[in-house]
Amino acid sequence: MAKLVVLKLDGDFAQQGFRVTLEIGDEGARPSTAITGLLPPAPELVTYYELWQSSYRSLMVSARIKLEKVIYDGSVDKGLETCSDSAQALRDRLNTWLKSESFRPIREQWLKQLMPSDEVRVLICTEISQLQKLPWHLWDLLEIYSKAEVVLSALEYEQLKSKVVTHRKKVRILAILGNGADIDIQKDKQLLEKLPNAATTFLVEPQRRDINNQLWNKPWDILFFAGHSLTEGDTGRIYINKTDSLTISELKYALKKAVASGLQLGIFNSCDGLGLARELLNLHIPQIIVMREPVPDLVAQKFLQHFLKIFAEGKSLYLAVRDSRERLQGLENEFPCASWCPVICQNPAEVPLTWQELCGTTERKYQFSLSKRIRPTALLASVAITSLVIGVRYLGMLQILELKAFDQLMRLRPDEPQDRRLLIITVDEQDIQYQDHSGMKRRGSLSDTALDKLLQKLEPYQPQAIGLNIYRDFPVKPEQRNLATRLQQNKNFFAICKVSNSEDNNPGVSPPPKIPIERQGFSESVRDSDTTLRRHLLAITPASTSPCTTPYALSSLLAFHYLEKKGISAKYTPQGDLQLGNVVLKRLRSHMGGYQQVDARGYQILLNYRSYGRSPSEIAPTLTLTEVLRGEVKSEEVENRIVLIGVIAQSTHDYMSTPYRDSQEFNQEIPGVIVQAQMVSQILSAVLDKRPLLSVWPFWGEALWIWGWSVVGGILAWRYRSQLHLGMAGGGALFVLYVLCFGLFTYGIWVPLVPSALAMVVTSGSVLVYTRSQSQRQQHTSVILSHD
Repeated sequence: MAKLVVLKLDGDFAQQGFRVTLEIGDEGARPSTAITGLLPPAPELVTYYELWQSSYRSLMVSARIKLEKVIYDGSVDKGLETCSDSAQALRDRLNTWLKSESFRPIREQWLKQLMPSDEVRVLICTEISQLQKLPWHLWDLLEIYSKAEVVLSALEYEQLKSKVVTHRKKVRILAILGNGADIDIQKDKQLLEKLPNAATTFLVEPQRRDINNQLWNKPWDILFFAGHSLTEGDTGRIYINKTDSLTISELKYALKKAVASGLQLGIFNSCDGLGLARELLNLHIPQIIVMREPVPDLVAQKFLQHFLKIFAEGKSLYLAVRDSRERLQGLENEFPCASWCPVICQNPAEVPLTWQELCGTTERKYQFSLSKRIRPTALLASVAITSLVIGVRYLGMLQILELKAFDQLMRLRPDEPQDRRLLIITVDEQDIQYQDHSGMKRRGSLSDTALDKLLQKLEPYQPQAIGLNIYRDFPVKPEQRNLATRLQQNKNFFAICKVSNSEDNNPGVSPPPKIPIERQGFSESVRDSDTTLRRHLLAITPASTSPCTTPYALSSLLAFHYLEKKGISAKYTPQGDLQLGNVVLKRLRSHMGGYQQVDARGYQILLNYRSYGRSPSEIAPTLTLTEVLRGEVKSEEVENRIVLIGVIAQSTHDYMSTPYRDSQEFNQEIPGVIVQAQMVSQILSAVLDKRPLLSVWPFWGEALWIWGWSVVGGILAWRYRSQLHLGMAGGGALFVLYVLCFGLFTYGIWVPLVPSALAMVVTSGSVLVYTRSQSQRQQHTSVILSHD
């Protein structure tokens, strides 16, 4: 990727020296490195420059400048020798100054960050005209970089706004051919006429109004001037015909209009153009090419010839100028320092221009395509690391971390209202004691007498269903014939049983005798390896020898029964998924979401907990057994509801771990009856309230998501070479990832968080290690080359 180096200098030569700021980054992006340094006072450098300038200008006979009388002192050969000697002295003194101890940190950072093969644009940003006049291209550091070019710029600038893109086929050039006395500007005209894909309008020795009208009335891409020019102080002047001249300020408004209409480049193939460039930059012309000193006519023609050819062939403006400038060295036996003359001045906010872009757009686009900015190394690293992460995930090695992330996302979700379609009647230690004190003989936690009285209290209020989440694998006592009749004949009453499991030597628990199988629901649940309940088991296929042979869970039967009374029946789709109304409860299988190595037997879905008061235990209104038996229950608390009856006494050990945390930051445990309520509520809310069920993306969707974040990590590592900046950017990216995952989770979509974060961090680290190794190799090479 092309690099942008910005050197900002402020100060003076005589007393305080210069404070220097170095910024390095990719083209079109913010700097990734910034460092400050100092250059000491060097008044003698100004003297060296003035001596060279004097010897150089004494040689200019046929130049594109209006000079006063030239005084010759000796032979031409002596003048050439003097100019060459003063040029070498200026070069040596400039490099000695740039090797000052106070400037060393900048030099070392430069060598550390840039590779010899990089395409580098070096912006010298200063308001000091004496600094702008120095031959910065002779800096020995630049000899290491064959694709670097120096550009002059101001410290203060304004970025142009992108304009509407209009496709066309030709570059629009306004060519002003001014006063041609003693020079051959027809050569310039011929070169421009040969340009491919160009529509050139020539103004030959025009009047001021002609130039003004053309700039106002038509949009231009390039403004070209050939003829005589000079700089008076800091003001540039061009000679447009034999009698008239103009300063840039006299075309101020017309040039502003041209810039607003898309003017991208100014080429002033005339002498002493730094004054012109400074004024044109103030008008925000993006890029300008001028000659820094008086230029011989042949040198100006050769530069234009080479530049137009190379630029039109597709090289960037900066490399085209460098190549064309260096070719002028072949003329330096006749014209010393010819390769010093061309220089680019530009707005720092602009990016390199190409001929093809001028052909394709009315305005430059000031942003690079992201795809062009991603190094192949980062892309390859992201693909490799994504594959590795997905492979590790497939083996289940990330499952525990993903489940912990699942828990955290679950806890962060906002509270929801209680589900008032349910009523939970609990049996705690006090309720057990109440039965004992009342002379109710128990076989377990709930006596026949208490159950009979409880049903007598509830039935008049017409609940939709009653689910008994207490095992009763024994017959009703003979004296409780009414209870036996109720259990057998009440079609709204459902009981539980436990399926046998030979793998853990669990014999199972039978349902209450004489209750038909369609009102028997199993109590099984599926817990993860950390004993936390995150899945909802809807159905299984029990063994024929099991005492409990019902295929459906108690929660499923209660929900089905409730929905059937609303005209919604359960059925299966052709794909084998359970459907209730318009809602399909997609079955959880192995290698889905965070569950990669899991026992997916039976019909399982993810359990989408409902929390109220930051706790899943408050899912629905609750009454105690004692309160109901004492008549402390109202009709509206029972009518049309599903009533769940279960034990919450700690002594029964019927508690399950949830993703939520208690006050001591341990996983909160809830009684089995609350778990049943959570499961029933999940089904009812999905079907009747459109509350989302938790789902996962298909494999390819998750793979793309993980790869996308891996690419982000690679981009950040290329973009931020500083460890601090990379850490901050990486932290910000992880935060965005977390927020997106949480946002999707609240809408019922569980996307990979841990694998994505891991892929991003590992890719970023890998690319960082690679870039550092490359930088160290480059630095080693650069040091060797600089010593040579």
